Amino acid sequence: MTTHSQLFVNLPVKNLARTVEFYTQLGYSFNAQFTDENATCMIVGENNFVMLLVEPFFQSFTQKTLVDAKKQVQALLAVSVPDRAAVDALVDKAIAAGATAHEPKDYGFMYQRAYDDLDGHTWEVFFMDPNAAPPHADQ
Repeated sequence: MTTHSQLFVNLPVKNLARTVEFYTQLGYSFNAQFTDENATCMIVGENNFVMLLVEPFFQSFTQKTLVDAKKQVQALLAVSVPDRAAVDALVDKAIAAGATAHEPKDYGFMYQRAYDDLDGHTWEVFFMDPNAAPPHADQ
């Protein structure tokens, strides 16, 4: 089994200062050691980080064309929280800070709400009760 000690997700952003302000309103913090005019390191959990890179700097890491996240999707970012109330609290903060909300989804064992951030990246915030999850198909 392959495991990793850290996860870094890189996202292109149009305006770094505006993006940092948005995520600060959601309660996230940033590692100043990895922050300058081109990028910042947002801490999303123990050993889990999102590098927010201004588009020209992000482009320097790839020869592929960047997608317009407001029109296309390349990834869905999903983060778990401890309970349903925390799902609502985080997404409500995102909406108040300027995000666009998606319709909530309740699967019984999992409750999810999603939002598009200022650059159009979709974040899914969910709570899953493993005790209520349906059994695995091969059991």
